[in-house]
Amino acid sequence: MNIIGNSQEAWRLIFDPWTGGIMQRALAEATLLSIVSGVLGCWIVLYEVSYSAESLAHALFPGLVVAVLVGFPLGLGAGIGVTVAALLIANFSRAPGIGRDTAVAVVISALFGTGIVLALSPRSPPGIQELLFGDILGVSDLDLLLAAGLAAVTLLALRLLHRQLLVVGFDRMSARSVGGKPRLVDSALLVLVALATLIAVQGLGNLLVVAALVGPAATAQLLTRRVVPMMALAVLVAFTASVSGLYLSYYVGTAGGASIAGCIVVLYLLALVGNSIWRRLLKGQKSEGPVNPGSSGTVQSPIQRRTL
Repeated sequence: MNIIGNSQEAWRLIFDPWTGGIMQRALAEATLLSIVSGVLGCWIVLYEVSYSAESLAHALFPGLVVAVLVGFPLGLGAGIGVTVAALLIANFSRAPGIGRDTAVAVVISALFGTGIVLALSPRSPPGIQELLFGDILGVSDLDLLLAAGLAAVTLLALRLLHRQLLVVGFDRMSARSVGGKPRLVDSALLVLVALATLIAVQGLGNLLVVAALVGPAATAQLLTRRVVPMMALAVLVAFTASVSGLYLSYYVGTAGGASIAGCIVVLYLLALVGNSIWRRLLKGQKSEGPVNPGSSGTVQSPIQRRTL
């Protein structure tokens, strides 16, 4: 009888969080974000544009805030924010003694600071701070529909661009000779990052978007060398972190978005430790066997190290 009681209690703990509409919508939002961030995040990591993704997310923020204040759609605000950031970076980078990296740092910091000032102003409407910190438990049916639409567009674009992403990522210098279009790929990747940011901003907020876009893919990168399995594993990592974070939020009372981001970090650290142990075991086995004189110590770029 005690075994039956313990079993019923265990099932209750597992299923209770998902009986309410709030948690069901949060899980649906997290699932959409997991799929998009898992697939797109792999290209962000392989192309080594994590910093660009973070900068873009911060550049979007004041546009998102202004859109909420004025009543414009978030997509329009995001587009305005990116356009303003691009123009400012282009002008500042031409100034004598200011490099492109410095221009990016100055412009993004200024725009992000402006967005924070607007969002935290006493005159701002209630709830606008959610753009900064996120509120995955406050997702509405309309938010879900918008996220689903953006997710479908993003995944469709990634499917259509898959070959171009492979060709340009494998060898950018000779990509044009086989039909590759580096400029198109670079621009499309940043546009898709902007769309993914719009999907994630409701649940995780602008500050934690990069954790969702980069963390699962970086974790998968430690465990596999092929692109498609890496995407599948990244989606699994993102979904596992999302469900774990929501459980933590439900039973401990922590913020949903922050809990999900924290679980992503924990999974990455576990994969990092496991990968380190595995490499040491392999290294020990190789040191006991014959040395291969044909081996090379040349280190290639991350995307070239994989079988595409």
